[in-house]
Amino acid sequence: MLARVFEEHGLATTSISLVREHTEKVKPPRALFVPFPFGHPLGEANDPDLQARVMRAAFELLDRETGPVLEDYPEDIYSDEDINLAQASSVATPDIPTDVAFELTTLRPYYEQWVDAHGGRTAVGVTRVDQRRFRGLVRLLAAYAEGREIDSPEWNRDVPLPQFVRWSADDLKAFYLEARMQQRPGASFQELNGWLWSGTALSNLLRAVRDRMRAQGDPKLDAIAFGVAR
Repeated sequence: MLARVFEEHGLATTSISLVREHTEKVKPPRALFVPFPFGHPLGEANDPDLQARVMRAAFELLDRETGPVLEDYPEDIYSDEDINLAQASSVATPDIPTDVAFELTTLRPYYEQWVDAHGGRTAVGVTRVDQRRFRGLVRLLAAYAEGREIDSPEWNRDVPLPQFVRWSADDLKAFYLEARMQQRPGASFQELNGWLWSGTALSNLLRAVRDRMRAQGDPKLDAIAFGVAR
């Protein structure tokens, strides 16, 4: 892994781990295990004090001259139930909106306000598709979920379709969550994920994409499907 390459050239490294078992097998030089959900290595969104404490704990591992070092971050702010909210259930939620395109239009002003308020920083962008063309990503995901041929100008053909589907899901989730954080500045992780997976049309679309991938019986697609719906 890259950490070992850097260490061999005299650069000390540290890292944050979300999966203890994986880190125990890989044995990076220094790692801080954090008991947070996937996608939240620094903990709660909009909690800079907590995030600073996590980073400080990770950087303090640089004082260790020998390794591998694996330490646990002491603050466990989420229960198991909270962490489970970070992924979709296996069943679609019927009593929520069904028009993802309408949701995008409704949320766009809040997303743009979020980006402006944060100096242009955003988690959106892995697909390299402008957010004003995200309806195209929605159409792509819907076609994939229904088993239809994909004829989308948004799809970069240099990227395998399953991977681009995953990236599309990631961009849409980031768009929704940043818009929601602008709407509800004090919202907790639990509230944000509860809203995303229980209160949006996007959640049912992502479940349909996940189910389509799982139905192929391909372990590689199963791994991608896990990322789509969490």
